[in-house]
Amino acid sequence: MLKRPVAPLLALFVGLASVVLLEYARIGVTFDQRWVDDTPVTTLSRADATGPHVVVAHGFAGSREMMQAYGLTLAQAGYRVHMFDFEGHGAHPLPMSGDVTQIEGTTQRLMNQTVTVIQDVAVEGNPVALLGHSMATDVLIRVAEVSEQTGPIVLLSAFSQAVTKDHPRDMLLISGQWEPPLRDFGLNAARMVDPTAREGDVVSSGNTIRSAMVAPFTEHVAILYSRAGRHEALSWLNRAYGQTGTVSILPTGWAFLALMAAITLLSAPVARLVTKTPTEQSKLQISSKQYALILSVPAIMTPLLAAPLDIQFLPVLVADYLAVHLGIYGILTLVMLRLVTGQIGYGSLRFAGIAGLLIWGIGVFGFALDRYGANFFPVPERAAIIAALAVGAIPFMVADAVLAWKQSVWRRIASRFALLVSLGIAVALDLEGLFFLIMIAPVIVLFFLVHGTMGRAFGKVTGPLTTGLALGLILAWALGVSFPMFSA
Repeated sequence: MLKRPVAPLLALFVGLASVVLLEYARIGVTFDQRWVDDTPVTTLSRADATGPHVVVAHGFAGSREMMQAYGLTLAQAGYRVHMFDFEGHGAHPLPMSGDVTQIEGTTQRLMNQTVTVIQDVAVEGNPVALLGHSMATDVLIRVAEVSEQTGPIVLLSAFSQAVTKDHPRDMLLISGQWEPPLRDFGLNAARMVDPTAREGDVVSSGNTIRSAMVAPFTEHVAILYSRAGRHEALSWLNRAYGQTGTVSILPTGWAFLALMAAITLLSAPVARLVTKTPTEQSKLQISSKQYALILSVPAIMTPLLAAPLDIQFLPVLVADYLAVHLGIYGILTLVMLRLVTGQIGYGSLRFAGIAGLLIWGIGVFGFALDRYGANFFPVPERAAIIAALAVGAIPFMVADAVLAWKQSVWRRIASRFALLVSLGIAVALDLEGLFFLIMIAPVIVLFFLVHGTMGRAFGKVTGPLTTGLALGLILAWALGVSFPMFSA
């Protein structure tokens, strides 16, 4: 094991090297922020760019920042790239709306929004290329059907019932190696043109040309950083437009992951700098049976109490329910701790520790995430959402911090897994109303991996109460900026 002084220096070196590589990928490209009606748009281009325009759209619960790996690749090759946030996502101030089950509902609104962006950048005689991920693929395919200003389409992790033998005419579908259903869709779309098509083949019939390709070692999110995927996307557009621009495609995905890991690991020395006197809070003595009982009661009782309630007070899918679930779960955990052990070891409240963890977890980590990976800073319209989530997230995280204080890694894992089980029970009780909790689960897992690690580093010197309060605020922030706003 590395000695303590060596590990922070190594993490610092990795973090700085990652920043250098990520910034190098941006050299020469300007980021022009503007608005097209209510839609925030970021245009990436070199100063001398004269290449075709490309409109780039993100997937569900995504943002334009998540598409910048492809955007930068195309911009460095001379294209003019326009990334935008769909309604309810990222920095867009308006929530999604309409009937999500009808094409004429939410999908039509997103199509209209996309067409507006296309019209803003379109140049007569030079059709606009489209590139999209996941949810956006269906929107872009349908937009190409009604707009005469669109050209070639590149789709990542695509699925749409609007694909036919003749539409879209110029389409590349890139699927992750580890998403078999979407690979099947892409291959079937190619076989509409040529029944003998295989993955990687470019097939054509009349004016229609297609290809279904695979990005190796990727799934639904990693595909956004795939070097192979970016290479194929650039090659496809170069063929369609007769362009010859090339670019060295850097491993920005690995650099981004390394930077996030470095910031997470550096939280330990930062915590020691913030608090000079470590806490003397002792560990709660809890047997395995007691620990299992304390976990089981909130995990089972919370969904039974919360799921039947008609909770709709926030303009974000299932966020209002999640706030109530977390609050009840946390309170029940503290009650069980008191009943089973006769004590609750909160420890002292250290405001320097709260401030330090918030600055590191939201300020430093959030800045890096927002610049290189995904939107993390909320628009004013989300402030009330974050505040409401905090009402539930704070008691949950305080209870989690107290329960897990100085416990073994397996007990800490068990306590976090119990929450996921509890949310799973809630979904089972109301699948239609709470289905989107399934999509929130990965955000919670990532929160525990990243901010949970930061919290543990700070908790060693500040105690569980300080850590729990700070992590409750960070959890509310992370959830409040991650999921789409929606208004019926």
